[in-house]
Amino acid sequence: MTTTPARRTFVLVDGENIDATLGNSLLGRRPQPDERPRWERVTAYARDLWDQPVTGLFFLNASSGQLPTSFVQALLAMDYRPIPLAGRSDEKVVDVGILRTLDALVGRDDDVLLCSHDADFAEALGRLLGNGRRVGVVALREYASTQFDNMGLEVHDLEDDVRAFNVPLPRVRIIALEDFDPERFLG
Repeated sequence: MTTTPARRTFVLVDGENIDATLGNSLLGRRPQPDERPRWERVTAYARDLWDQPVTGLFFLNASSGQLPTSFVQALLAMDYRPIPLAGRSDEKVVDVGILRTLDALVGRDDDVLLCSHDADFAEALGRLLGNGRRVGVVALREYASTQFDNMGLEVHDLEDDVRAFNVPLPRVRIIALEDFDPERFLG
């Protein structure tokens, strides 16, 4: 008797993109440790979202030949699989690694959540849509590529939905009137 492996969610993290968006687009400086996402909350959110096991893959640019050892150890402690990739200086090694992984997932039945704002992944995510597979993006909604919305992908906000931060981010965005809480602005 053979058993069918349980369906699971793969969480693919483009940490470079998330960090760059926080630093360059939102904060205007390098994020402080408490302004970075708590990555264990992302996998916990994914587990609760679709009620199935999660495998977290965290892509790292290791082209310098150095591994951020303490960060890798922290990822391992949070049950992520660090994927340190190296390449030439003109190669976007993290993007290429994620694209190859998305392509490899086409032949599987697993669900996918991508943590990135980058439109470079839209075409590959589009190939995953259909046949009952759930595909989503986790990002700061206002910085996520509009291509994701146009494709009908689920977009989960890293701060509001996932609650991945320990401190509120200084975001300015449109608030639906039914969600407006003046107490947030009176503190």
